[in-house]
Amino acid sequence: MFGNITRRRWAPLWVCLVLAGTAACGAAGDWPIYRGPDRNGISKETGWHSPGAEMKVLWTAQVTTGCSSLSVADGRLYTMGNKDKTKDTVYCFDAVTGKELWTYSYDCPRDKGLYEGGPNSTPTVVGGRVYTFSRRGHVFCLDAVKGTKIWGVQLKVKVPTWGLAGSPLVLGKRVFLNAGSAGMALDKDTGKVVWDSGAGPGGYSTPVAFQAGGKTLLTMFGEQTVLAVQADDGKKVWEHPWKTSYHVNAGDPVVIDGGKKVFISSGYNKGCALLDVSGATPRELWRNRNMRNHRSCSILYKGALYGFDESALTCLDLATGETKWAKSGLGKATVALADGKLIVLAERGKVVLAEATPEGFKELASGQAVRGSCWAVPVLANGRIYARSKGGKLACVTFSGK
Repeated sequence: MFGNITRRRWAPLWVCLVLAGTAACGAAGDWPIYRGPDRNGISKETGWHSPGAEMKVLWTAQVTTGCSSLSVADGRLYTMGNKDKTKDTVYCFDAVTGKELWTYSYDCPRDKGLYEGGPNSTPTVVGGRVYTFSRRGHVFCLDAVKGTKIWGVQLKVKVPTWGLAGSPLVLGKRVFLNAGSAGMALDKDTGKVVWDSGAGPGGYSTPVAFQAGGKTLLTMFGEQTVLAVQADDGKKVWEHPWKTSYHVNAGDPVVIDGGKKVFISSGYNKGCALLDVSGATPRELWRNRNMRNHRSCSILYKGALYGFDESALTCLDLATGETKWAKSGLGKATVALADGKLIVLAERGKVVLAEATPEGFKELASGQAVRGSCWAVPVLANGRIYARSKGGKLACVTFSGK
């Protein structure tokens, strides 16, 4: 049940030199996990955009159906898709040239009637390994270079309506997942369950780690609440009710002020809130409907929150929840941020760059990267922007002018 592997071996000398150069000078520019190296949607990379430069497509590729975003590490790009409504596949590409390096497939039916279906989560790359999580609860640890299976398990949890969706979070010797009622921890070397929280179902966000009271905590959405648990044993620390239509709580909580505050947002007209979680019981500092993250996550940058209020790119003042500006016309899109610039992947595949400022929306450049419906977060890694559609179209683009 746990799959088969296909490899494509090719290594022209010039490609090896390019990859060696990328690994040597660009490790800090990798994007190895969902929402980037700091798990906040922000890259520290600079110099990737030249004023006035038009978008240039460097390469394109095709994978299979899914909402998985992309991870880039050590010159390789990883994503997931579902083929023929029966098998999930993990893909590995050369991040510079777009050449497919290997694939790993396993049996996993595509759910009927749930948008296009396919994997919801994004591969996590840590220590030369790739960790993946399927909508049906398959968890795999693969060799990042060869694509061979190190271990694979299938979790015994209730699958929520839209399929399991949070991406794996690897900390220390454990893999943390939003599975069960309030998360689960596996041994990263064996896949053995370290602790669980019951069968569930849970929410759709990815666990976010932070420090509080000398302990590592994880915050995530449950089915009808936002909560925090201790990473070492799964013990619940706090919980706050947050009931959304269809139980869709998908955007990751944003941890603020050293874990003393948490921003949450959900779609279906639910809205958002800033919570004070410094005490035993969370307290709402403000709450409104100015930001309704349907499936994407908001980003905190210099005291302002940037995200999609349903289908409008919106900037909120963190302290008050006041809308500073909103830009329509991009659809229910996704956003990342680097060097003071917003990187938006519009719902129909256009990449838009804009200033990250509460003063107003200011577009810097744009270009059509892929065609089709796009739900995945765009990725910036080593000067290149990567985008994909639900139908599996991939593109690598640049705004460097080089």
